[in-house]
Amino acid sequence: MCALHHDGPFQLLVATILSAQCTDERVNMVTPDVFAVYPRPEDLAAAAPAELEEIVRSTGFFRSKAANLIGMAEGLVDRFGGQVPTEMDDLVTLPGVGRKTANVVRSVAFGLPGLPVDTHVGRLARRLGLTEDQDPVKIEAQLDALVAPDERGGLSLRLILHGRQVCKARSPRCEDCVLADVCPSAGLPVVPAKARTTARTGRRA
Repeated sequence: MCALHHDGPFQLLVATILSAQCTDERVNMVTPDVFAVYPRPEDLAAAAPAELEEIVRSTGFFRSKAANLIGMAEGLVDRFGGQVPTEMDDLVTLPGVGRKTANVVRSVAFGLPGLPVDTHVGRLARRLGLTEDQDPVKIEAQLDALVAPDERGGLSLRLILHGRQVCKARSPRCEDCVLADVCPSAGLPVVPAKARTTARTGRRA
């Protein structure tokens, strides 16, 4: 179900770093060129920043992404023998890799427990009444408690797909939702995020 095209953990890690603030479709257009020039971590670690920046330019924030990709590859080569590590504590030491990216790699590439929480997962978890939190780390812990470890990655991917296709941020299609009968938010007007924050904190947005 992963929408990012990849062949192995290294390619998935690169694609996930590039996907920040960018559509999966755009990333899938760019990564073939990245992997053609830099097929191995060793190649990417030795990349000229300007050359890599030009290749990934269309994904946005291209300078920081290029720097993160080179730094990530250097970390793989210098500290992990050119291999993508499997442990969360190791993955998050790499430039450009936070818990969400680490969980994507763990669950999709390695089949290990991992529940990536992006904006879709957080939004659907709140609408379904599974959490009231905004913090992705807290949401991850709450969802982890609800599902078996080997089902966490699949749950995240299903929520992401459902959020993109049906339960959209501004105009959820409740009439087409298979969860409408059990969703406490079904049919309710969408409350903008700023309004929710104001109501919760008592501060003006």
